[in-house]
Amino acid sequence: MKPHGGALEPTPKSSDPALLATDIVNRLTYRIGKDATVATQDDWLTAVILVVRDRVVTKWMESTRDTYRREGKRVYYLSLEFLIGRLMRDAMTNLELVDELQQALDDLGVDLDVIRQLEPDAALGNGGLGRLAACFMESMASVDIPAYGYGIRYQNGMFRQEISDGWQVELPETWLEHGNPWEFGRRESAYDIGFGGSIETGEGDACTWTPAERFVAEAFDTPIVGWQAKRVNTLRLWRAEPVDPILLGKFNAGDHIGALRESNKAEALSRVLYPADETEAGQELRLRQEYFFSSASLQDILRRHLSQFGRITSLPDKAAIQLNDTHPAVSVAELMRLLIDVHHLDFDLAWDITKRTFAYTNHTLLPEALESWPIPLFERLLPRHMQLIYAINARVLQEARSVGTFEPEQISAMSLIDENGSRRVRMGNLAFVGAHSINGVSGLHTDLMKQTVFRDLHQLYPLRINNKTNGVTPRRWLMQVNPKLYNLAREVAGDGIMTDLDRLTALNDVAEDAQVQQRVAAIKAENKAALSNLIQDRMGLSIDPAMMFDIQIKRIHEYKRQLLNIVETVALYDEIRSHPERPWVPRVKLFAGKAAASYHNAKLIIKLANDVAKVVNADPATRDVLKVAFLPNYNVSLAEVMVPAADLSEQISTAGMEASGTGNMKFGLNGALTIGTLDGANVEMREHLGADNIVIFGMTASEVAQKRADGYVPEEVIAASPELAQALRAIESGIFSPDDPSRYHDLIGGIRMSDWFMLAADFDAYAAAQREVDDIWRDRSRWNAISIRNTARMGYFSSDRTIRQYGREIWSVLP
Repeated sequence: MKPHGGALEPTPKSSDPALLATDIVNRLTYRIGKDATVATQDDWLTAVILVVRDRVVTKWMESTRDTYRREGKRVYYLSLEFLIGRLMRDAMTNLELVDELQQALDDLGVDLDVIRQLEPDAALGNGGLGRLAACFMESMASVDIPAYGYGIRYQNGMFRQEISDGWQVELPETWLEHGNPWEFGRRESAYDIGFGGSIETGEGDACTWTPAERFVAEAFDTPIVGWQAKRVNTLRLWRAEPVDPILLGKFNAGDHIGALRESNKAEALSRVLYPADETEAGQELRLRQEYFFSSASLQDILRRHLSQFGRITSLPDKAAIQLNDTHPAVSVAELMRLLIDVHHLDFDLAWDITKRTFAYTNHTLLPEALESWPIPLFERLLPRHMQLIYAINARVLQEARSVGTFEPEQISAMSLIDENGSRRVRMGNLAFVGAHSINGVSGLHTDLMKQTVFRDLHQLYPLRINNKTNGVTPRRWLMQVNPKLYNLAREVAGDGIMTDLDRLTALNDVAEDAQVQQRVAAIKAENKAALSNLIQDRMGLSIDPAMMFDIQIKRIHEYKRQLLNIVETVALYDEIRSHPERPWVPRVKLFAGKAAASYHNAKLIIKLANDVAKVVNADPATRDVLKVAFLPNYNVSLAEVMVPAADLSEQISTAGMEASGTGNMKFGLNGALTIGTLDGANVEMREHLGADNIVIFGMTASEVAQKRADGYVPEEVIAASPELAQALRAIESGIFSPDDPSRYHDLIGGIRMSDWFMLAADFDAYAAAQREVDDIWRDRSRWNAISIRNTARMGYFSSDRTIRQYGREIWSVLP
């Protein structure tokens, strides 16, 4: 420590390998209490994380002081998911400490690659929504935008997936079992969160809400490092704590279980991501979670704003709050409550501040994902918020009626209250009316929002909807996961690609260069060998890296159409057996992803994938040209091995149903060729890649809608496609499920009866597209050139570009 301006400052941390090694041993000794001679690999991991963290903290404090000094506007990103993955390599890379730490650990006899694999993935998300939030947090720091991320510190996350006899089994994810050395507990940042109770009318618009239940939200902070540590931002996660951890009266009376009731209720709030909500209890817990983290975050934002700026009315000028999907939509009502009841503003001023502060990102057109809550449940848990929602709704509907051009059914569609059947609160509508900006996440998705789920609200507020196509961070999804491809790109395009991914276009000039193609092919082969080894270790399945690696990894859902991929695999299997003389392209079909615990058909699709794999992989007639594998427990770390190994990326959702996708971007950046529909960001990928460098098939979103409107009869399509008909019969007949021949009757029956997700309608086009992929694969020079062009032309899909657009066009925050 040294004096500076009358205060003490910490001594700067060295990046010299010898001093790093000393620091690591010191942490091992004094923080973990281990001698180096008996330290486990986990001990070394923790010691290294603590050393890296020290260097992060220095930059973190500098960033915080800089924001306060400049009195700058902050971005607050509210998300129920943050799928951040392992953080050590991310921090080392962005601090530019990888080589120095490698040398320090070599000197200590410790293998960096071994210990970094031991770091658990943070179980804070499930799929693309959470990973996008993580990419955005890293990009906000990298482009120098002051930001906080707010979410829940889930003790068990979604679940750890195991496969037993082909079935998904959900087990608790125990990522916090040994603590989290990245986080800092902030006991001083704790807020009361209430539920239920009564309301008393006060003066003016204010009321007094007396909750029947109270919990405490306690903050835990994780630093998020930007590229070259230009800025370090904060991810603040909330853990629920009881006001009274034990009810001593009950305990002393012998009710030892009842005495812990409040602790158990608090623990449930921050234990599991997405509790199953098909039961009333599940719905209640989900709503409690969403309000819990929204209220804690808003109280924290207002406290920070008032402590620095003093006036609550300046909030929109100094804070931009982004709602990541509909989960935090209750924040609109909560901010109104805080402004009116706690800070004593009148309704009109509070509503103006609220709308100017919030922005809302929509991620789905699926009505069920927009969320709505039964009014009796909502009113019982959040009675004051229900009052405010009625008041907001009255204002919106009066505004709509005053226009004089809307029909009654249009006004009904705008309402925050769904009157069809049991009355429910529409959270998507609440987020829309309470925000000054509503953005989609791809061009197609944004256009469809205007035409479908928010059509009438868009007519009332025609300037609010805008597009911000998603992106991915190139630091993690190129530099870290595929370092040899990154180094090749840097040789060609220069050192600045991590701050300007558009520079990758220089690779276009060498796409036909035979030497560059050979290097790219060798890099891909090495990545495929690494994935083959992982599959052998985890599943005991031997895969030849020379096969085409055809990969579909994402949340298991019928609209993402893993089932289309599996049915085409069955058809291909039949064709190979029937025509062994043909020059088949050897390929392995790789799947990974989790199905929601209560989603029966999605879990059945996983079982089918494993049943098909069992039959195909055991057949000597096809084992050299076709294999199938479903890799369990998909997470960020598994994706980091699979993405750079992919030859073919499956992005085959029903057109009009995928908002954007980000897996498509990660695969393309790593040189995989995409087979996909014109859905989500695939549309923009084709524009940037060129039609010759992506394989597109199937109906467009408008054609899907028209086919449904025309009275689509799937049986007619099935009858006209011998390959499809045979594949469906094979699955239905029990060839892949001899232990239970009727297992897939209902699943296939859904295709025959309605085929809502257009599997049969798109099958022939998909199968033809796969044979087109085979033709390209046979011309390896052409394939390698396309691979290089995919990497070269993915610059637009950097999350840095996306965040800069948010900053300029929504948040009014410039780097």
